[in-house]
Amino acid sequence: MPLFPGYVFVRMALRDRLQVLQVPGVARLVGFDGTPVALPAEEIETLRASLLRDVEARPHPYLAAGRRVNLRSGPLAGLTGIVLRQKNGARFVVSVELIQRSVSLEIDSADLAGAP
Repeated sequence: MPLFPGYVFVRMALRDRLQVLQVPGVARLVGFDGTPVALPAEEIETLRASLLRDVEARPHPYLAAGRRVNLRSGPLAGLTGIVLRQKNGARFVVSVELIQRSVSLEIDSADLAGAP
């Protein structure tokens, strides 16, 4: 299941946008007033690094509000997000503001920098 249904992330020079737009199924580039806007590289790298570490991740409704916390240890150390409690532990929600999408990751509560 895709984490961000309907989105494909590409690294490209802006001058190459026409090539990307000609790919079947691509409707448009994310942007404002017709001007493409890049996602912050650190957000993409953080998501990529967490997924390479076999962390259970799944799509989550976008969260813009909530108390932000940092992970101080574990495979996702350095990530900032919102913690949700569930019966058997905690889920850490990382939101990508530009596309208004979130992903939730299973974490160990001991990895939190501060008590949520």
